[in-house]
Amino acid sequence: MSKSLFITGTGTDVGKTYVTGLVIKKLVESGERAAYYKAAMSGNERKDDGTLLAGDALSVKKVSGIAQPVEEMCPYLYENAYSPHLAARIEGEPVELSVVKDGFRKVCEQYEYVTVEGSGGILCPIRYDEKKIMLEDVIRALALSCLLVADAGLGTINSVVLTAEYMRARGIPLVGMIFNRFHPGDVMEEDNIRMCEELTGLKTLACVQEGDRALRMDADVLRGLYR
Repeated sequence: MSKSLFITGTGTDVGKTYVTGLVIKKLVESGERAAYYKAAMSGNERKDDGTLLAGDALSVKKVSGIAQPVEEMCPYLYENAYSPHLAARIEGEPVELSVVKDGFRKVCEQYEYVTVEGSGGILCPIRYDEKKIMLEDVIRALALSCLLVADAGLGTINSVVLTAEYMRARGIPLVGMIFNRFHPGDVMEEDNIRMCEELTGLKTLACVQEGDRALRMDADVLRGLYR
């Protein structure tokens, strides 16, 4: 039976995709059959034949080294680098939770550990027309616990605490935090992490530095986060 984990971030461009790739790489290097999944992916480039390249999925494949076909990784691709609800309003093909769940189930049938990446931050609208789907609805539909990725720099205390408190108020389980773009010895960044732990009660599971090719985290601890 497969185990899975959802990776969300405090916002856009905090490095969720890169960290997700490192997480999956750690699992693979510890001998696990690991896979990637994302409900909706925006900001993708078009190939010459007009089809879209799944940018985040390709980035995860490059970092992690997994052989999983890109076609399995994401059911909804959009060209515009907008929230999925707006990209779909412009391009068509709005997200259906039944399709997301079916794709997730198929991946879970083939792999032992499935890491699901979110779009933007926890309040990202996935669909907002006659149907309203927020990112948290995807998390609930897939029955996942969450790992929070944040930038280690200025402003992260506010974004981490607000995100964690919102998720707790909504009953979304959080298993810990990973800080990206961390600079060892930086007084502010080290204090940011300490304050985030103090104010949220969450544990920092790893810190990722620019250019890291491996996650500084015990493989058994990482496996234990998956449910």
